[in-house]
Amino acid sequence: MNSRIIFVWILLVLLTVAVGVISSFPFNYTTVAILGLSAIKFIGVSFYFMELKKAHIFWKISVLMYVLLFSVIVFVYI
Repeated sequence: MNSRIIFVWILLVLLTVAVGVISSFPFNYTTVAILGLSAIKFIGVSFYFMELKKAHIFWKISVLMYVLLFSVIVFVYI
């Protein structure tokens, strides 16, 4: 396996643990932090494990716009 993929996988595991730890803290921006980390995880999975980094620029922009739009909609309704 490529060492970059292993690094991304370890980063995804660490982000998952961080989301679990953050969810137990009683501060005001827990939802924002969890959503931000989840967006980073989504981009990591889509670009490295779904091979989106080799795809056409339309698909890259579409995925990034989806994450941005989803995050904005959730932020508005928090």
